[in-house]
Amino acid sequence: MRLYSGPLSMFGAKAEIAALEKGLPVRVFMVPYDPNAGYEPKHPDVLRINPKRQVPVLIDDGLEIFDSTQIFEYFEHLKPDPALWPDTPRARAEARLIEHKADEVYFPHIIRLMGLEETPGDPAAVAAREAAARFHEELERLLAGREFVAGTFSYADIAVYMATLFGERKGAILSGSTPRLLAWRDRMSVRPAVRQVAGAMAAYLVSIGRSVPPFMADLLQPAFAN
Repeated sequence: MRLYSGPLSMFGAKAEIAALEKGLPVRVFMVPYDPNAGYEPKHPDVLRINPKRQVPVLIDDGLEIFDSTQIFEYFEHLKPDPALWPDTPRARAEARLIEHKADEVYFPHIIRLMGLEETPGDPAAVAAREAAARFHEELERLLAGREFVAGTFSYADIAVYMATLFGERKGAILSGSTPRLLAWRDRMSVRPAVRQVAGAMAAYLVSIGRSVPPFMADLLQPAFAN
């Protein structure tokens, strides 16, 4: 299998972490990225397969799919063990809802923060951070008596981790008001698959002169930590 991702693709990172957690033989190809121009020009396979012109794209023996959630579903059918969706219909539906909210409800607020890092008092930035904080509070309530956001470790945790990672970078910072969420992030950060993918992203950010939040700095290899 070939997975096309990018060095700063949240959704590509989700798929890469899932492949590692599943132990699937996936080769990851990072498409060209420029800190100023972004992903232009687009990779031809990405353009051909995804009408949204975005990574991630997965190719497997003639099958060509895109969208991180669809890739999750394919991975789960391809290799059911270890399961990354809960085993009961109710718990699975809850996990899928959380994953969907991370991508489609929470992350749009983080997108609104992009470009507003230098003007945190801008009303649009304030509103986006407030909306993000409400999602943090929702997760804090979900984590009462739970180790992971849907009970057992699942794709929902991968989605929330990557979304809140970008949130932290853009000013939607987790605080002491959500201690269970902070402890969950610590548990996630020590998972080898998460550490490998998020650590590589942190290293890339450092290599292009960007700062990283303290929890991401902890993911860096020693060579990048100085």
